[in-house]
Amino acid sequence: MGATPTRDFTFTELVAQVDGNHVKTATISPDGQVSGKLANGDSYTSQVPTAIPDAQLADQLLAHNVQVTGTTDEGVSLVGLILDLLPLLLFVGFFVWIGRRSKALVGGITSVGRSRARVYDIDDRPSTGFGDVAGYAGAKQEVAEVVDFLKHPDKYKRAGAIGPRGVLMVGPPGTGKTLLARAVAGEAGVPFLALTGSSFVEMFVGVGAARVRDLFADARKKAPAIIFIDEIDAIGGRRGTSGMYGGNDEREQTLNQLLAEMDGFDPATGVVLIAATNRPESLDPALLRPGRFDRTVEIPLPNQLERRAILAVHTPDKRLAADVDLDVVARATPGFAGADLANLVNEAAIVAVRHDRGILTGADFASARDRILLGRRDATNALAPDEKHAVAVHESGHSLVAALCPHADPIAKVTILPAGQALGVTEQLPLAERHLYQESYLHDSLAVRLGGRAAEIVVLGEASTGAANDLAGATQLATRMVRDWGMSPLLGPIGLTNEPPGYLGAPIATPRTYAEETQRVIDQEVSRLLRDAEERATELLSTQRKALELLVHLLEEKETIDGSEVYAIVEAARARPALAPVGARGPEYAVLPRQAQPHGDRGAPARSGSNGSAPPSAA
Repeated sequence: MGATPTRDFTFTELVAQVDGNHVKTATISPDGQVSGKLANGDSYTSQVPTAIPDAQLADQLLAHNVQVTGTTDEGVSLVGLILDLLPLLLFVGFFVWIGRRSKALVGGITSVGRSRARVYDIDDRPSTGFGDVAGYAGAKQEVAEVVDFLKHPDKYKRAGAIGPRGVLMVGPPGTGKTLLARAVAGEAGVPFLALTGSSFVEMFVGVGAARVRDLFADARKKAPAIIFIDEIDAIGGRRGTSGMYGGNDEREQTLNQLLAEMDGFDPATGVVLIAATNRPESLDPALLRPGRFDRTVEIPLPNQLERRAILAVHTPDKRLAADVDLDVVARATPGFAGADLANLVNEAAIVAVRHDRGILTGADFASARDRILLGRRDATNALAPDEKHAVAVHESGHSLVAALCPHADPIAKVTILPAGQALGVTEQLPLAERHLYQESYLHDSLAVRLGGRAAEIVVLGEASTGAANDLAGATQLATRMVRDWGMSPLLGPIGLTNEPPGYLGAPIATPRTYAEETQRVIDQEVSRLLRDAEERATELLSTQRKALELLVHLLEEKETIDGSEVYAIVEAARARPALAPVGARGPEYAVLPRQAQPHGDRGAPARSGSNGSAPPSAA
């Protein structure tokens, strides 16, 4: 049986059906929709125009005996409800967001002055101890006394001793200052609060000073305790350097608060401040006076024995071949910091992996030193024949002058294989680390540096740009001889500069304290030293022209030769037979030195080369 048909009437048709008594029932909704049954049983629908009241239609329906029913809304759809309430929801949501942001802002303002220090208690202190720090026995002893004072204060009271309020660790980057601080945290049985200098100052005025106050307040609550501030130069720099002398600089406000907190230390509270920096020359003098930082511990570059101990720390998990002698590696790396030695071991392991090996050989360490000191060796960076000959002449000049000068360091290795920016390198390695440099040694160093340029003039008839860095290094060395070390007969025993240690390697800009006429004399004396050194190198090479030609030929043939081969050629030419025992040491000298220049009271090997291979002055 089919469904009852539904007829859709217009309002006019609906009225006609009502007037004709054809409508039986009618259901009217609030929105004017009309539905119902006709007399013949069919269903119908219609819509009352909005301009016509529903009551008028209802009266007409009732007049014709139509059963009329009214309806109400059964409910509202979810979509319709959302659309109806959307403006209100957005309005309420906006005010909720504003409230939460205000709460967060208030909380941030109240906590912005809180200390950012990480607190190491006894349970979560670092596992590093003094035994994990190789070498530096003196530095460890001084720092260990601080730990001992906090652990056993009564022992010091009996002797009337007061523990240091502050310990400042200074030294070049990578020497282990932060590692030593971690060892203090591991050894100390007291809370350890660690943070960096940069964590004090932010964009808000007064935040740094507030954090300093909060830091020391926390330390006093946990006393006895140790505070460690790494890179303290970020807040401890000299005041007034910004040109503002009213104390309005935020960093200076932080420093002033730090000075006040340190000066107000009560020795009985047992709070000690340990700080580290590699820029001690930039610190404010008020920070370094007794009563604040009572003790300064210098952590210099490690000596040979310390380098051997550091290498032993970094190699227990490495499989070393029988030809790896850590004593030789340590002797071959003067000037390397602890971080450099760790990188050397890692680079050697990478070289072994590159050759699909799990065992590190002596050649791997040699390749790693080449990579660190010279840069990556690119096989595609091949020299043209005439350039290769010129580089061989240049390096032969360096090596031959070094072999002929009685006070020069022994030759370790000569190569004309390009690596990094160096087209060739002559490396010298001292038998022992130097702490003082005699004037004769410095004059020989100048001659060795200018030996490459002199060989080009003797053999090729003209100099090239390959001696640019040699000239720069020789000029810096000669300048220090005249200006700083009193090695000029014309100026006499006078030192015209007193530069503080620049551990970052960059020259420190200091105002000149001598007259223009003195500067003119310095320039004349530097020029004289360089000319004398070049003339000496030229004379040595001219008198030993045969040995020079043999060296050039050997370098062009083998590209890399050992120092013993240079001394063998010199001995064969009867130029310096006394050097045979030194050259006979052979492979032990086939190691790369750390590039450096004489710098005050620490020793370093010399390196000379062409086109960028000469080292910059460490002055």
